[in-house]
Amino acid sequence: MQASDSTATRSVEDSAPFSVRPFAPRRFLSNGHLQTIVGNFLPREDRLPAPEAQLVEVAPGSASQIATQVLCHCHWQPSEVRADRLTVILLHGLEGSSNSQYVVGNANKLWAAGMNVIRMNMRNCGGTEHLSPTLYHSGLSGDVRAVMHFFLSRERLEHIALVGYSMGGNLVLKLVGELGSEGPKQLRASVGVSPAVDLGPSADMLHRPTNRLYERRFLKALTRRFRKKAVLFPKAFDPAKAEGLSSLREFDDKVTAFYSGFSGANDYYFRAAAARVVDRIAIPTLILHADDDPFVHITPETRRKITANPHILMVEPQHGGHCAFLAEPDPSAGDDGYWAETTLLRFLHSIVR
Repeated sequence: MQASDSTATRSVEDSAPFSVRPFAPRRFLSNGHLQTIVGNFLPREDRLPAPEAQLVEVAPGSASQIATQVLCHCHWQPSEVRADRLTVILLHGLEGSSNSQYVVGNANKLWAAGMNVIRMNMRNCGGTEHLSPTLYHSGLSGDVRAVMHFFLSRERLEHIALVGYSMGGNLVLKLVGELGSEGPKQLRASVGVSPAVDLGPSADMLHRPTNRLYERRFLKALTRRFRKKAVLFPKAFDPAKAEGLSSLREFDDKVTAFYSGFSGANDYYFRAAAARVVDRIAIPTLILHADDDPFVHITPETRRKITANPHILMVEPQHGGHCAFLAEPDPSAGDDGYWAETTLLRFLHSIVR
């Protein structure tokens, strides 16, 4: 199902009634680039309690290699109600972390609504480069699966949902697509905000002249992280691999694919993309994607798969940029203007009350 700015939608299969409130961009922010930039830097108010920092092993070690761990920051409701409350795993985007503004914003809303929140860092993110002998990439949906099962077992959770932004959105949708109808019964819903489900076309969009500012920023951060990995694991990585690269596609071809078992960027983009498996998603799923997203592109073929799947509700406002969706705040109604955050919260409430 799809919805535009002004269209209310029917409920996702097996959920309580849910309608999408129209999105109108904040004054002077109807441009997708402005939405993206302001949304990335606008600080959120953080009232979360101090988190529990939990390391989760997502890949075993060997005689010559340490195990891979990821860092999760957990905010739990009181122990007597914890297992029965919906637990939401939040996943950031490329070169983000558990402290990314949109992760913090969502975590505050979900926590205030009585849910458990797990802010998950991908491999190497959030200052954890020393905890993994490998790089991170868009195909590591197994890491999300490992974190989900770890907390399902440790806390005996009865309801869990996955929420991912951008690259994290691809990981979430890829996982639920891979699981199909075979996922754990506690997995109730998933959400992808500006999800990069078509990796190759999105990488090519990022290389367009109008998007070079974003690409240079990503490339600089990825190169810096790779060089740090080479210092920590000198026998595993050659820092010269990242020299002279001018695009994200080149980085993924020369570095990501080379060190992650892919034959090249095209092979990586194909195998790691959620687009391959979105037609198999079998739980209530919300996708929020703005028509003016500067660089995440969803192809017509993938769009057909999404709209043909009755478990997926795709909402495409005309404006919103990438991971921003900044609307006018309405303090009298307790609305801070972060439309994507309030929309996905209402969606999750409609699934698990």
